[in-house]
Amino acid sequence: MIEVRGLTKTYGAVRAVDDLTFDVRPGAVTGFLGPNGAGKSTTMRMVLGLDRPTSGSALVGGRPFPRLGEPLRAAGALLDAQAVHPGRSGRDHLRVAARTQGLPLRRVDEVIEQVGLGPAARRRVKGYSLGMRQRLGIAGALLGDPAVLLFDEPMNGLDLDGVRWVRRLVRDLAGEGRTVLLSSHLMSEMEQTADHLVIIGRGRLIADAPIAEVMRGEHAGRKVVVRTPSTDDLAGALLRRGLRVHPTGDGDLLVEGASAETVGDVALETGVAVHRLAEQQHSLEEIYLDLTGDSVQYRVAGAPEPAGQVRA
Repeated sequence: MIEVRGLTKTYGAVRAVDDLTFDVRPGAVTGFLGPNGAGKSTTMRMVLGLDRPTSGSALVGGRPFPRLGEPLRAAGALLDAQAVHPGRSGRDHLRVAARTQGLPLRRVDEVIEQVGLGPAARRRVKGYSLGMRQRLGIAGALLGDPAVLLFDEPMNGLDLDGVRWVRRLVRDLAGEGRTVLLSSHLMSEMEQTADHLVIIGRGRLIADAPIAEVMRGEHAGRKVVVRTPSTDDLAGALLRRGLRVHPTGDGDLLVEGASAETVGDVALETGVAVHRLAEQQHSLEEIYLDLTGDSVQYRVAGAPEPAGQVRA
């Protein structure tokens, strides 16, 4: 398991990571989400001992990563697919890593086959596409057959077949009981891949919950659409309950912060007829944008301001 407790990292006056606490458990894919500059990569680097925390701790299997005797056997990571010597072949890159960690060289050919590099592994890395470099980076993460894996944007540069392959790979790894932390901006893929989500913004924790719970809107705020011939009466009753109510363009009411059951009960108590009642179905992308709207550091001029959030 990865255990993060009060993790903080400052660079001068900038607090890149701010008192983060969460766990990444075995047997599940944990999606790690946040806007650019939210602190995801910095957090991963501190988990792997590449950056030293200002305060707090990050443990892998109960110990700081730098204190592990055989780190590549404990945890594998892909943080930057470009961080490879361009003059080496992919296979030689993996052979060097295997030798420095005392791993058998047969693992090199095994992971090359596993990631689908094939004959390309004998070519120099400078001729690789970004997608091929991603596959090489994933091969490096798998080299020590570790129990813990961290992937930072592993789908960048991959075609559709490659994206589907990464999805299957991380699901299979979690199915084997490994601990998988996956960062990605591809919300549609995260929705299909992750079991649990950790969402951060400006270095702080926003949500830490199973994806099913997040998708129900329990972190972003529920929204219900209701249609009634007595719009004013029902709207007034809902407002008195402290709920936010907005008329829609087609005569319905949009109610924020309530379940369909709650809106139905208020309608019954008010004595008004209801012709339609449904909870809005949101994509992970919509919920993510709602949660992180006020944490975005770089916004295009003229872009809409974020809606108000209901935080967990």
